[in-house]
Amino acid sequence: MELELLAKDPASGHGGCPSVYLSDTGEFVVQGPGLSPDELAKLENPLPGETAVRISPEIVSAAVELHRKRHL
Repeated sequence: MELELLAKDPASGHGGCPSVYLSDTGEFVVQGPGLSPDELAKLENPLPGETAVRISPEIVSAAVELHRKRHL
C-alpha cells in the first residue's frame, strides 16, 4: 500500500501522529493515539479488527483541504 502524508499535527515534532494519509486506494488512513477499552466499548457497532484513534478536527480539516486541492 502506498501512502501520501496529507496532514500532521505540527505539535508532534518529528513524531508521526496524529496524521492523516491518502492511500493508493483513495481512502484516508488516520494515525493517532488509540482509545482505551472503556472508550472503545462506547463505539456503535465496531466490527472485528476495527479500532479508533484520537485526532483533532484541525488535522482532519487540513487533510481534506489538501486532498481537494491535489485530487479533485
